[in-house]
Amino acid sequence: MNGGTGKEPKITISGVMKSYGDKHVLKGIDLEVYPGETVVIIGPSACGKTVLLKSIIGLVKPDSGTILIDGEDTAEFSSRHRDSVMANIGMLFQQSALFDSMTVWENIGFRLSQTNDIKRGEVRRIAIEKLRNVGLTADVADLYPNELSGGMKKRVGLARAIADEPKILLLDEPTAGLDPIMTNNINQLIKRNAETIGATTVSVTSDMDGAKTIADRIAMIYDGKVIWCGPVSEIENSGNEYFDQFIHQRGTGPIQMRLKRR
Repeated sequence: MNGGTGKEPKITISGVMKSYGDKHVLKGIDLEVYPGETVVIIGPSACGKTVLLKSIIGLVKPDSGTILIDGEDTAEFSSRHRDSVMANIGMLFQQSALFDSMTVWENIGFRLSQTNDIKRGEVRRIAIEKLRNVGLTADVADLYPNELSGGMKKRVGLARAIADEPKILLLDEPTAGLDPIMTNNINQLIKRNAETIGATTVSVTSDMDGAKTIADRIAMIYDGKVIWCGPVSEIENSGNEYFDQFIHQRGTGPIQMRLKRR
């Protein structure tokens, strides 16, 4: 599924399969993501979107298939090389996954302080800079996660994901549970920050308006496979009845019929 850039893919996913017992989640995922582009993955609940993201970052090991980053098979990485590659990947988890015992700035600077020889004061300075990048003020830096609203936690999670300007940015439901205004704000922040740092971005979302805002291409997973992938400009003429039903949130169509047969 070529992005049409003429470049070699940054991420190449080929035939990736993953099962949990008799539940077959991924049944042969094929997807290419090109340098600097944003691909948004959509699909019904529990279709494997988050499992795919976790497979890219190495938190889940596929049963079969390959995931290449810059043409290198992640399964063949040595421990040292894997650490080096993963240091260039930022991830925003669905629930933000902030450390409760750390202040906001310590959360944002956690990986910087772990993987780089940077003094604590410099880590704090960078963290405050990233807070400003996501629309928060410096006084938030010394708060703890339990003092933040849901929208603020999302912003802090995004700030942490971009703290060391990663080459790859993975976002899992970045606007889940937020009100429409905050959802729009977060989507604009994602778009602006991805453009600023030039990251190759893969985002999982259930927010179709947000998908249209941030995506260069949209890919839909259904029944364990990518059933459609294309640029935002083509989504209204996808020619795929499953994709068409999903993006228009229709109650009737092939997805409902399939569920009824189970």
